[in-house]
Amino acid sequence: MAAGATPIHQNGRMTELAIRARGLDKRCGENVALDGVDHDVPHGAIYGLLGPNGAGKTTAVRVFTTLLRPDEGSAAIDGIDVVADPNGVRERIGLTGQYAAVEERLTGRENMEYVGRLFHLPRPEVRSRAAALLERFDLTDAANRVVKGYSGGMRRRLDIAMSLIARPSVLFLDEPTTGLDPRSRLAMWDLIEELEHDGTTVLLTTQYLDEADRLAERIVVIDSGAVIANGTSDELKDTIGGDRISVSIARAENRDAALAALRPLCTGDVDVGRDGRSFSAPIRSGDRVVPGVIRALDDAGVDVLDVEVRRPTLDDVFLNLTGHSAGDELEEVAS
Repeated sequence: MAAGATPIHQNGRMTELAIRARGLDKRCGENVALDGVDHDVPHGAIYGLLGPNGAGKTTAVRVFTTLLRPDEGSAAIDGIDVVADPNGVRERIGLTGQYAAVEERLTGRENMEYVGRLFHLPRPEVRSRAAALLERFDLTDAANRVVKGYSGGMRRRLDIAMSLIARPSVLFLDEPTTGLDPRSRLAMWDLIEELEHDGTTVLLTTQYLDEADRLAERIVVIDSGAVIANGTSDELKDTIGGDRISVSIARAENRDAALAALRPLCTGDVDVGRDGRSFSAPIRSGDRVVPGVIRALDDAGVDVLDVEVRRPTLDDVFLNLTGHSAGDELEEVAS
């Protein structure tokens, strides 16, 4: 693990999970922030917590990073219990919150070195590590500029670089692209993917569906403090029917021939439009099925106007699970 600390060992064995949670509950008055949350993240992976504002994502991160004590349940980082040994957990984690935690009056390099000193790293190591991370996050040219003049994207990059200076085993990114423009978001995604390649375990919270789809190997969908789904992006999409293919043909008189050609290639009923020229049906592995559909229709003497495959989105999944979009604005209930 080049960027991350060596995973802790117990009884001579490396712990299987970087993050482990069982039955986490947290309440704030009448509000339920976490409701029996279970969550496992293996070493070296990027996992996602997906949900709208107020779903409990930030509360979960605060528990994992020892900033908040759970009312019930347990959580451990590299096998270290977050309640029993919070200092041990803090030695192994990095955290980037929803807003860049940088000191505007210092330069980028001074911010980096300040964090290194807080971790009691030797000064030569701090300088070397700061220089390497500033270069990696494309901040070398701005390293000696006061952060007050940085753009939002530069501040977020600096914030993540600061969280990596002590080589954490597990990095928590709590909505790291909030407030960034589209170009800066894409650049941030590239940086996050690089962390996985280095072996750093990343837990990413986001309300952006495209972000979870792109970055997370596995996604836990959370709403109103409870886990409502858990799986890869494809597994979650398959729960609402997987891919669908839409076909338009040139002549309605070829309706029956088209139906006969399509049925063997589809995984469910073929819906026929009122015009007799449009068809829709569920399929598996849409990109691989399309050539076979075109060949089958051609062999049946059916002239094809258009073939389109639609993949369900994570927004479809979330809407199906909760009845509202993941982008809906809800008030965060935990503090």
